Amino acid sequence: MKVRILVPLVLASATGLASATVVNQAITETEVLEAQQGWCKALVDISEAHTSDGQAAAKALAEKVIDAAYGYQMGAVLFKPTLTVAPQTFRTTREGALSYFVGGNASFPKDTGFALKGWKACEAKNAAVFITGDSASTIGNVIMTDRDGKVTTVDKTWKYVRDDAGNLRIVLHHSSLPYSGS
Repeated sequence: MKVRILVPLVLASATGLASATVVNQAITETEVLEAQQGWCKALVDISEAHTSDGQAAAKALAEKVIDAAYGYQMGAVLFKPTLTVAPQTFRTTREGALSYFVGGNASFPKDTGFALKGWKACEAKNAAVFITGDSASTIGNVIMTDRDGKVTTVDKTWKYVRDDAGNLRIVLHHSSLPYSGS
């Protein structure tokens, strides 16, 4: 969202300046919460597409979700999924992210498709949201429930920036299982 603010004529006249256009790319808390809700809805939708229409449908939807939510078109995304292992722990490319979500990529043989686990519900609960101008970071939990009612909680950190079209994009996504003690 780009906000245009024109300097009032009175102020422009008083300062001797002509009207100026100010572009404000500030992100709001509401936008961040909507982006998180959208991510959760997309996770459930991909899982449901897999259940009802198979792998190809889930992959097609996951591609749309990744293209709409993540900033891969802007460059590398700092994505550390929950259940990955070396040497493919980090998914800085769209291909790596897609494989994590839906599997089926020979270049990522250990991926089974995180989004295909039968998720029926998903909710983000933030411990904190830090917004500074055109970027926002969150830290907290994402709670997911599968078709059998099993609840999985992950620790989640996201960072959002605006793209040139004014859309929020995830440029950092770190997810891990909560530490359970020694």
